[in-house]
Amino acid sequence: MTMKKILVPYKWELITLLWFAFFFNQADRQIFNIVLPSIRDDLGLTDANMGLVASIFTLFYGVMVPVGGILGDRINKKYILIISLLVWSMATLTTGLSFTLFQLIILRSIVLGGGEAFYTPSASALICEYHQNTRSFALSIHQTALYAGIIGSSFLTGLIAEAFGWRTAFYVFGSLGIVLAVVLYLRLKDSIVINKNIAVAESKSIRDVLKIFFSKPTAILLTLAFAGMQFTGIGFLTWMPTFLHEKFNFTLMRAGFDSTFYHHVAAFIGVLMGARIADKLAHKYSIIRGLIQMTGLLIGIPFIFIIGNSDSLLIIYSALAIFGFSRGIYDSNLLAALYDVIEIPYRATATGLLLMFGFIVGAASPYILGILKPLFGLASGLAFLSVGFLFSSVCIAAALMFFYKKDNINLIVIRN
Repeated sequence: MTMKKILVPYKWELITLLWFAFFFNQADRQIFNIVLPSIRDDLGLTDANMGLVASIFTLFYGVMVPVGGILGDRINKKYILIISLLVWSMATLTTGLSFTLFQLIILRSIVLGGGEAFYTPSASALICEYHQNTRSFALSIHQTALYAGIIGSSFLTGLIAEAFGWRTAFYVFGSLGIVLAVVLYLRLKDSIVINKNIAVAESKSIRDVLKIFFSKPTAILLTLAFAGMQFTGIGFLTWMPTFLHEKFNFTLMRAGFDSTFYHHVAAFIGVLMGARIADKLAHKYSIIRGLIQMTGLLIGIPFIFIIGNSDSLLIIYSALAIFGFSRGIYDSNLLAALYDVIEIPYRATATGLLLMFGFIVGAASPYILGILKPLFGLASGLAFLSVGFLFSSVCIAAALMFFYKKDNINLIVIRN
């Protein structure tokens, strides 16, 4: 057997490299949520101040991510990914030097949010270049890094913060991200369709590309569905650790770990299960990806409500797990479903538009819960987040019933 046969094919090496990049993408984002009470008390800030920092991050991410998508369809995705990782890692590192609300907003919200915004559109589109028949599965493996990053960051951040202070957690994760950026520079290959994509994308103005996206009702409805999911997910990730810390008097480490572990382990299972089912049945049932997403959302609705209305840890942890599983089912076909209706040269841009709207809407969630917390309690705020999943399921149902088959590019090719 030759050495060439022993080596892992590059398309799977690519998944490995981007898995670690996405791990730090989510891990760096989660640090703030875990040490939120410590930062608040140390800097003399309010709950509303902390919610504002989280909301500005999400808002700025949402504003910048379509820019990342447009560039991803015009510039070699390899360099976008490396620079993105380097910028957000440096922002994470320097967030540990913050002493004022303004510094937190600049470093954690704007620089970190801007750096991370360029990653997902290019990463997702690049993965699909190398994975044609395994699109859902490859994207779902990449998606598991989100769950692993949140769990790993929640545990390690709490551990580091309790031993060395909250600033050290930012120093550690930021430094490791910079090292990983060097690895990506050495190992990533160019986009395999870069010349073709540039020729097609540059032949159309940004306005023309936007018209292509907005001419697909399915793409619009999937974007609205993502916005509802993000409203729920961002609010949950921001305030769930604080909920456990304050209600059950948990340490930062336990609150961070427990608020993410059960949820994201179950999501890990859900995302892989949903992806395998979709890839096997997509050639038989054109709406299967969207149907799987809607099913996941419907499963999660009652359990999100239960999380905020139970005093039993066993019930809360069980609800967190089922909520996580349902979220994983939805995530398994998030971009795969979108790419059913968007042609290859425009997928990074389409991803950016979907993420932009989702994160702009989701940006309101942490701030709203921060304002409602002293008025109605955080438990009621968390229960309220279930409306996001309900809204999203309605949007996907409308897409499946009225537009999905007509907009599906694979069916258009067959009909023509």
